[in-house]
Amino acid sequence: MNDHARWWRFYAAEISYFSAKVRPALRYKGVPFFEILPTPRAYREVILPRTGLGFIPVLVTPEDETWQDTSDILDRLEARFPEPPLQPKAPVQRIASLLLEIYADEVLLLPAMHYRWSFAESVARARADFHAASGDAETARVFADRMSGSIRMLGVVPESIAAIEAHTRTLLELLEQHFATSPYLLGDRASIADCAFMGPLYAHLYLDAVPGRLLRETAPRTCCWIERMNHPEPGAPGEWYVNDSVSPTLRALLALVGQDAVPLLLDAVRDFERWADSSGKPGQTPPRGVGVHATRLRGASFSRYTSAYTPWMLQRVLDPIARLGSAERRAVDSALAGTGCEELLAFVPRHRVGKKDFQLVLER
Repeated sequence: MNDHARWWRFYAAEISYFSAKVRPALRYKGVPFFEILPTPRAYREVILPRTGLGFIPVLVTPEDETWQDTSDILDRLEARFPEPPLQPKAPVQRIASLLLEIYADEVLLLPAMHYRWSFAESVARARADFHAASGDAETARVFADRMSGSIRMLGVVPESIAAIEAHTRTLLELLEQHFATSPYLLGDRASIADCAFMGPLYAHLYLDAVPGRLLRETAPRTCCWIERMNHPEPGAPGEWYVNDSVSPTLRALLALVGQDAVPLLLDAVRDFERWADSSGKPGQTPPRGVGVHATRLRGASFSRYTSAYTPWMLQRVLDPIARLGSAERRAVDSALAGTGCEELLAFVPRHRVGKKDFQLVLER
């Protein structure tokens, strides 16, 4: 086997939300990889034939396995390269990291897409970046049109914009307070939560024109965290908070999740459950969007499409909760009491979503 055959192939783009979630994990764990641009040829010859989906990132192992979906990728990387770890095993920090992951993946899409597609300067920058990444003007135009046209379905509408921007300001204020005392979200070591936050905070807010100025002017510690995540020091010492604890500044972040994100997530999952009650069948691959539901953010009422992916992500939080012993569950409940996350952790879904051949499948 030549040297290049030992390397992993990472089909990704710098300004891709979910590419930014995986890239720091590969660097942190010292995985030897080539990052390959998602050109039309890459989609035609690799991404689509291997996954059947037009999504990045895609990771191809030295054994020619294909990994897709960032949460699955991070789980598999943790199993294959357990040191240094990214996923806490202690129950409180494990659940906290998964709550922050679902928040970053599912809810921070709102500010990420708003700040990229609601401002002419950001739109021009994004379109140019897409062209640079693909090397094909028409492919970049079609992709940009599709992304910019999706923001209303995500919930970025005139009625929600003030609330989205207020939420973003609060998030950045809390992150600045947190990074004044801790280099990473769970202490002195990066975690899956840090990787998930890199999707919206680096690939969109940091790199886009308008929010890039916002971060640099109001959140310098967060900018330093972004650079630190992208340039990890090999073998750097560091541990998560001792005794499976949650710092006051991390608790404040979790309270923001409970206040603003939990209602959005539960509205989406409950609407999916209603769809599955009436239209779902075991073994069925549900559409990515199964309808539209009403929701609220900071008093603003608006509608969002109902994603079949949201319940799958919620299972990543609920399944570890269900496996906890009674003492561990009491520790989690005590640590999160009063944050507003309790309602999400207590949710009992009637339906379950699995994966088969890269597709979501309704299991019950």
